[in-house]
Amino acid sequence: MSYVKKELNRVAVRLKLSWEGIMVTWAEEPSFPQWTIANILSATMTFAFTMTPSERALIIGFGLLVLVVELLNTAVEAAIDLTIEEIHPLAKKAKDTACAAVALTAISTGVIWLLVVVPKFF
Repeated sequence: MSYVKKELNRVAVRLKLSWEGIMVTWAEEPSFPQWTIANILSATMTFAFTMTPSERALIIGFGLLVLVVELLNTAVEAAIDLTIEEIHPLAKKAKDTACAAVALTAISTGVIWLLVVVPKFF
């Protein structure tokens, strides 16, 4: 029983830290609230079209993936900013590629939207 209690405590700590990460990103990264609003609109729009549960899950899941990648991008930027003040080519590369990961994930989500919705009109 002590094992279960210990693990439940660890889960509670992880949930608290995760929530703190979301809140600091929300407060300090303008793109995170923007992506969140885009995802709320996107998820809502999935109910405006006739979709299978799998199509809806794919769109909503990729929308959430954009938020995950944005959180990782924020972590990369914070770690770099902590360790180096000047603009170093490797720091720029890391920040730019993390940003590109967000962009490609968002583009992927848009492509999925198109692949799911456009055929419904033809």
